[in-house]
Amino acid sequence: MGVDAVLMRVQQPGTGPRRRRLTQVDVFVDEADLFARLCTGSGLPMLSRVDPYGTLVLTAVEMAQLLSEIDATRRGVTEASQRAALDEVGRLARICQEDSSTELHLEGD
Repeated sequence: MGVDAVLMRVQQPGTGPRRRRLTQVDVFVDEADLFARLCTGSGLPMLSRVDPYGTLVLTAVEMAQLLSEIDATRRGVTEASQRAALDEVGRLARICQEDSSTELHLEGD
């Protein structure tokens, strides 16, 4: 039931979605379900939208809110493994925030 964070580069010549291509740039694999559990128990608007069985696609403009919620969640955890998971997702979110040609896909099982 983990939620993997996948940074994707979007190539979309023209305006139609048919020629849209996604290329994986980087990934955080949530093997121990740490990020998934932190999301479902967060009570925060964006992290609560994360679906452990589906995919949530976020763009660069949504990264400020995601990073804010990750920081708030990180302040409330005591386990190093939970902090490490949040740090990795935050790292990918910061890259996405800097590069508008990327999206962050939060992919459940």
